[in-house]
Amino acid sequence: MKISDALLPEFDQEAANTRKVLARVPDGKFDWKPHPKSFTMGALSTHIVNMLGWTVDTIAKDSFDIAPVGAPPYKEEPAKSQKELLERFDKNAAAARAAIAGASDETFMQPWSLLAGGQTLFTMPRIACIRSFVMNHTIHHRAQLTVYLRLNDIPVPAIYGPSADEQ
Repeated sequence: MKISDALLPEFDQEAANTRKVLARVPDGKFDWKPHPKSFTMGALSTHIVNMLGWTVDTIAKDSFDIAPVGAPPYKEEPAKSQKELLERFDKNAAAARAAIAGASDETFMQPWSLLAGGQTLFTMPRIACIRSFVMNHTIHHRAQLTVYLRLNDIPVPAIYGPSADEQ
């Protein structure tokens, strides 16, 4: 079995669950945050959406520099509405899925590096980056977002089974 064939069912399930959570983020709460050190709800939601886009670059490029010398550092422009958030998510999810489906096992096993100012922070096989820095990272922040929803009395959708709000 190809790596992409093994990965796509999990990707599809997690993307669908993530979209359900993002669909609950109300326009009027994008600036809310639970603590001064926390992301705002809009910034956290945008980060989740943007992580899917990292899949394409991870497969297509050998590295990514978050603070390239002589250029501006990576910055995320927060979505301004739920509609924009979901549009970005759908676009990034479709592109990520297509990139995974089109990647060969050889591509998945090639090294990929994260850089900062030209210095390598880490290098690992592309499949490990997609699983950890895209999928697992998304799941981590999606869980944070469900706490934000709960703290705002917004019903939390069922993800891996019923939630207290969806029996």
